[in-house]
Order: sequence, then C-alpha cells, then structure tokens
Amino acid sequence: MDRKYRQRGYMDSGRTERESRPAKKPEIFGPKTPAMPGRRTVWRCASCAAVLPEGIDPQGKCPHCGAELHSCKQCAFFDTSSRFECTRPITARIPRKEARNECSFFAPRLTLERETSSSKPMDARAAFENLFKK
Repeated sequence: MDRKYRQRGYMDSGRTERESRPAKKPEIFGPKTPAMPGRRTVWRCASCAAVLPEGIDPQGKCPHCGAELHSCKQCAFFDTSSRFECTRPITARIPRKEARNECSFFAPRLTLERETSSSKPMDARAAFENLFKK
C-alpha cells in the first residue's frame, strides 16, 4: 500500500500533480485598453450651437442664425471671470460681446467632441417609442 490516505478518489488516476493541473494563462498587468470612440475638432456657434462648416470665413456670419463670428463670444480667449472678460492683455473693455470687433487676439473657440453614434439621431418621440418595442 503506497497511499498515505485510504479515502476513495485520493490519487486514483495515477497521474502526478503537475499533469493534472490546467495550464496557467499568462498574467496581464495593468488595465484593459478600452475601445474609445473617435474624436473630432469642431467650431460651434456661441448663439445657436450649430456646427460651423470647415473653412468658413471668421469675418462672416453664422449661416444658421446670422450671429457675427468675429466677436468675443466666439473667441477662445473669452472668459467672464477675467479682467475685461478676456484672458489676453487687452487695453480697453469691449462692451458688446456678441457684436463684431477688430480684436487682434481673436481665435475661434474649437471644441473636441467624441463621435459616439454613427447613425442619424432620431426625434425624441421615436426614441421613446423604441424603448418599449417588442
């Protein structure tokens, strides 16, 4: 009798301990890389939030609402908490922020947006009805 214990099933197969274990998977360190959606840089109108087309003249007007594009509200340096509401060193306050001006520091306010959906957005009622379809 070469067995240490007499219980049934203890080392019945005759295999060694190394053979009976499943192969180990290689360890992966760190978090799993997520599948991130694409990104795009867009210029939106500060008045109507419409996406302005590529190559639009900053001296012109918004094609959707007619707001001036070369104004403080459309500028990347516009900040209501800064002196004269601009982060650049301007010498005088510009009173009407939505009106056209000739500021030399003007730069369009570009935002980085994620492309989360490739399909065309539907209206709210159709989206709500799709929730309860069978």
